[in-house]
Amino acid sequence: MIGVCLALTMMAQGRQLDVETADSVKICTLLKNASQQPADTNLPLFFARGFIGKPYVAHTLEVGDKERLVVNTRELDCTTLVETVTALTKCAYQKKYTYAAYRAALQAMRYRNGKIDNYTSRIHYFTEWITENSKTGLVTEIQQPNPPFTAVQTVKVNYMSQHPQSYKALKAHPEYVPEIRRMEQRVSGQQFRYIPKSRVGRSAELRQAVKDGDIIAITCNKVGLDIAHLGFAVWKNGNLHLLNASQLHKQVIEEPMTLWQYLRQHPSHTGIRIIRINK
Repeated sequence: MIGVCLALTMMAQGRQLDVETADSVKICTLLKNASQQPADTNLPLFFARGFIGKPYVAHTLEVGDKERLVVNTRELDCTTLVETVTALTKCAYQKKYTYAAYRAALQAMRYRNGKIDNYTSRIHYFTEWITENSKTGLVTEIQQPNPPFTAVQTVKVNYMSQHPQSYKALKAHPEYVPEIRRMEQRVSGQQFRYIPKSRVGRSAELRQAVKDGDIIAITCNKVGLDIAHLGFAVWKNGNLHLLNASQLHKQVIEEPMTLWQYLRQHPSHTGIRIIRINK
């Protein structure tokens, strides 16, 4: 209940917060504030904007040797921002305003079948994240109308198994690599409609398909990868922008440039897939 959140906040006052308390207070405060918003509030954007200014930090889930559920609202990368906001949105849609509910939602989306075993039980490629969380009804991938969804991505992922030295857990546990390879083979070969970069500047078309608060997954042509970057859709003055944890800006930010301008600055970006959080 909200009272539990308030109690946590009161306990935190007047003393230095440890990181776990800081994270729980942040989550509870956001949920409490969301419960007081008008019914027509766009909750994904409400929550995402609650993290603007937080520093961009990569690899925050790689904590210790034993796999565990990591909650970190103080430092975010593009994936953990999307997961954090999605878990908060699910809790608010279900009117579950507790830190325990948030942790349960986060674990259910981050781990295959919601079960934590070892590093390989975590969902690593965003295509699998979409398909697994679509099965549970958490999200829906939008692939119509056509146009603007005029292109098809055939997924081929193998980056992790080909570059295990780039991953702390795989470097420490080479026995995990065969399971990672099997996962990549399951994910590869799937096809998804997406909006190619060439059409992202056509705002009238995009208005039919992309809503405020949708998750934007930027497709790429990098060998072995499916998605290059993630963020949330924000419409401003008739143009689509990206709210994201930006490595360039080193913080969570609503990009001042349009998404069309952003994509043009990245030659390896090929377009966008659109994922909507279900109510």
